[in-house]
Amino acid sequence: MAFRSVFDLEAIKSEFENAGISTNFIPLIWKHVLRNPNCELDQVPSLPSAAYPLLVSKFKSSTSTLHSVVESIDNVTTKLLVKLQTRSFVEAVIMRYDTRLGKYAGKPRPGGPRATLCISSQVGCKMGCKFCATGSMGFKSNLSAGEIVEQLIHASCFSNIRNVVFMGMGEPLNNYASIVQAVQIMTRFPFNLSTRKITISTVGIVHAIKKLHSDLPNVNLAVSLHAPIHEIRCQIMPAARAFPLDKLMETLQVYQKNSQQKIFIEYIMLDGLNDEEWHAHQLGKLLETLRVVVNLIPFNPIGSLSHFRTSNELNVLKFQKILRGFYNIRTTVRKQMGQDISGACGQLVVNSSDKHSSGSSETVADIEDIRS
Repeated sequence: MAFRSVFDLEAIKSEFENAGISTNFIPLIWKHVLRNPNCELDQVPSLPSAAYPLLVSKFKSSTSTLHSVVESIDNVTTKLLVKLQTRSFVEAVIMRYDTRLGKYAGKPRPGGPRATLCISSQVGCKMGCKFCATGSMGFKSNLSAGEIVEQLIHASCFSNIRNVVFMGMGEPLNNYASIVQAVQIMTRFPFNLSTRKITISTVGIVHAIKKLHSDLPNVNLAVSLHAPIHEIRCQIMPAARAFPLDKLMETLQVYQKNSQQKIFIEYIMLDGLNDEEWHAHQLGKLLETLRVVVNLIPFNPIGSLSHFRTSNELNVLKFQKILRGFYNIRTTVRKQMGQDISGACGQLVVNSSDKHSSGSSETVADIEDIRS
């Protein structure tokens, strides 16, 4: 019999209500599990007697297990391979950094040491982005809210996680209900993460963006744009055909009007395809009516899965200078972390046949540092 995660809020809430048990005990269960990962649920203290047989028969403190941990030579990036009870695997990446090492307006940024967790929302992905290793897996399954939260539990054994970014495996907004529930759990006791420290990335699922602010106010939205022209975007992101660029931009205008929040624009730099000066000007014109922060992402090689090449540093800096100088758009260049352990942006992929992972995830310090 498949057990449900104790962090599947709707499931445990329904079971408690049907059994006449107060749902106020649920956060106390979570607190105990957070302090005692993989504990038996009959060890949770101070619950009504009727709660114990219900919990033991239908739920587990964790339905997933930590299969392997790989540390990067940079000493600040850790990749976790998580095994689900379905025997599928997903990856999550912990990135540690000190915001004071960065600069803004020529001065050190405020803050201090922090850890960000890059989290997965699906096994595989059906978006098929040609620069992303996860897309080569195809879509396997959605994660439950509990399986998403359990990645945070596993990561918390290594670092005090302050920020969560849904930029791992999968398209978060294609698993909308689980993402909403997972974020609601993460922002409650005992996790108490700030909604402003959570970022959801999407290729641009228009119908989901339209309701995101209503369901998750103050959460950051990051849009994987990657090209200023619809035809180029479709060339590297086949799923973009379903979401025309003009419709996406209209949706972002409404989203920003309602949320009054900056929107983060992710732009992968591909040599000769989207990194020329005229591309920068096109992007600047496309975004000039929005309040955005553009994050330029150096392409991380994914072996034979892609024929793209990384833009040279000079082109990246020229691109950044145009957006800043001509259009006054705040533009950062993403710092690469964890490339040696295939933990950087676009590199996350799991080979189910040999139960190991390969790929990469980059720091999103850029996003977390400029949330102001």
